[in-house]
Amino acid sequence: MNFIVWLIVGGVLGWLASLVMRTDAQQGIFLNIVVGIVGAFLAGLLITPFLGVGTINQNDFSLSGLLVSFVGAVILLGIVNLFRRGAVR
Repeated sequence: MNFIVWLIVGGVLGWLASLVMRTDAQQGIFLNIVVGIVGAFLAGLLITPFLGVGTINQNDFSLSGLLVSFVGAVILLGIVNLFRRGAVR
């Protein structure tokens, strides 16, 4: 059951990040899930050591964990846009 919640929350976070970065028209449901989960992984590597909170990948579904995972998804989309277009939107 935790796996299904992880996929759903990752999809919602990826969708919200794609709305913020204006890449929603280019992504489908599958890529939203991937962006949310990989973004949470990236946040776990970069942001978590500084703040001391977990991400959705570490089964931390608190508000701070969701926010850190969301920021990681936005960072991931920014990096993808940088390599794809040469500029971050």
